[in-house]
Amino acid sequence: MVSRSHAMRKLPRVLIVEDEPAIAELIAINLRHNGFQPFWAEDGESAQRELDAVLPEVILLDWMLPGQSGLSLARKWRADSRTKPIPILMLTARGDEPDKVAGLDAGADDYITKPFSTQELLARIRAVLRRRAPEQLSDSVHIGELRLDAATYRVTFQGQPLKVGPTEFKLLHFLMRHTERVHSRSQLLDKVWGDHVYIEERTVDVHVKRLREALGAASVMVETVRGAGYRLTAQVPT
Repeated sequence: MVSRSHAMRKLPRVLIVEDEPAIAELIAINLRHNGFQPFWAEDGESAQRELDAVLPEVILLDWMLPGQSGLSLARKWRADSRTKPIPILMLTARGDEPDKVAGLDAGADDYITKPFSTQELLARIRAVLRRRAPEQLSDSVHIGELRLDAATYRVTFQGQPLKVGPTEFKLLHFLMRHTERVHSRSQLLDKVWGDHVYIEERTVDVHVKRLREALGAASVMVETVRGAGYRLTAQVPT
């Protein structure tokens, strides 16, 4: 495993997967000026080479790419245990709701519609980085046979490890620390996503769906309370 220098740790790596050099260069310059270490890949093949070499902290992934599309790359990287935890921010010219949901369903953590301002892009990147880091490193919680350890970033059910993405991990962490309580979508946005004002309430449903898929047999613990929101319960019907 490659050890990182202190300086490298200070500058989060951002992989920009974008086939238009002018856009990629503009993003890279802005990121460099704001304390990030950008790397550019023009297609899925070169992006995979970058990922094989060193994992970034965030991936900026264009929806429309030559060869493999951004959607198929997001699915591929989410299915790989090595790249699964890396937050993916999709860059898209598509502003339609079904397209946004398709991006989130494919595994993206967020999306940003072109054209966008540098301030908006930086806010989104910082938000996914905040979501990725567990709130309390020493925090460990268990409900029934479901266990979450924030220090080691592990989730197990009946002793078996579960693969949970970064946003779903933070969502589960919050629900497990406030078990049996009903949380509305807006409350979850506030508590889990923080001051990330760009996210829409529909996004919560996508991440809850993805969390249930990751939980497998434990998915029944995440209940939908009609007209109110979601809750995590230990009172699972046998």
